[in-house]
Amino acid sequence: MPLRRSAAKRTDPGPPWVAGVRLLVLSAFALTVVGLVGGGVGWVWLTTALGPTAYLLLAHPESEGSQLRSAVLAHAAAIACGLACLAAFGLWNHPSVAETHRESLRQTGAQALAVGVTLLLLTLLRAPHPPAAATALLITSGITRPGKPLYGMLAGLALVIVLSAVLARVPGARPERGTSSAGP
Repeated sequence: MPLRRSAAKRTDPGPPWVAGVRLLVLSAFALTVVGLVGGGVGWVWLTTALGPTAYLLLAHPESEGSQLRSAVLAHAAAIACGLACLAAFGLWNHPSVAETHRESLRQTGAQALAVGVTLLLLTLLRAPHPPAAATALLITSGITRPGKPLYGMLAGLALVIVLSAVLARVPGARPERGTSSAGP
């Protein structure tokens, strides 16, 4: 028996390039603001977790992973897991992988455990937000170590979450609910 579509009328998302241009403009604006504010205070606020977070919040604002609750809880869980693993593996003052150009066995263990526990918590909290795994890795790799780098990432995340929540309301083509912009 074929599946029946909902009686609710779905709107045509339009050509994919329109949605793509919308995402280009909105994400570039949001990340430029974050970078300029961070630079203005002399800290690095743009980290690798912000790009995927901006994409998810801007491209799929109705999805469960894009809800404010999910984004905040997920990154908070990742930060807690990352910091706990730094402490548990004795890496609090260890050089970052960017400095050593390799990962020690302890860093590999801390990274794997931090991401695994983060994903467990996201499942238990019902707060799916995949970019949080990058947050856990940034902390346990030492790239976003406690102090200015961590505070900068926290401020950048807060700002990109707020900006994306506002910018997601900007009119323009979006994929249909339940589909991705990559295809049907």
